[in-house]
Amino acid sequence: MDVDGTLLTILGTLAGILILSGWVEQLIKGYKTKSLKDVSKYLMILISAGAALWLIYGIIVNDVFIIGTNVAAIFLMMAVLIMKRKYEISKTH
Repeated sequence: MDVDGTLLTILGTLAGILILSGWVEQLIKGYKTKSLKDVSKYLMILISAGAALWLIYGIIVNDVFIIGTNVAAIFLMMAVLIMKRKYEISKTH
């Protein structure tokens, strides 16, 4: 199947936006409520590990969309984990 480069750019961009928008929403909600107790740290760790593997894959195949999306995803997931830990510690004090 031969796919136009412009179509691939659009697909890669939309995929990245859709994947990352969920994490941005989670950060906003957590910041407003000062609670991320419903977010499983194990889920976050597993997703981060998967994103790290996708990042390695993206580097190997030299795919800017895979690399960019997964760098951003790892950053956002780490922010959620840091907020989760911070809010859990502040609730116990």
